[in-house]
Amino acid sequence: MFDRLCHLAARLAQMGRLMVGVPDYDAYLARRRHFAAQARVMSRAEFVRYCSERRLGGRGPGGCC
Repeated sequence: MFDRLCHLAARLAQMGRLMVGVPDYDAYLARRRHFAAQARVMSRAEFVRYCSERRLGGRGPGGCC
């Protein structure tokens, strides 16, 4: 029962982070290892930059430029 509550709490935290635009690097790593084990993996900084660019449509960090 405690394990299920911990799993639920982790999923809710992940959902909350995604709702405010914080990407989940650990989920990205797990998915890359599962589907493309030999492919290059982005660093955490590259991953965050990539997600920000996708979310902002190529505009700067402030979303204006």
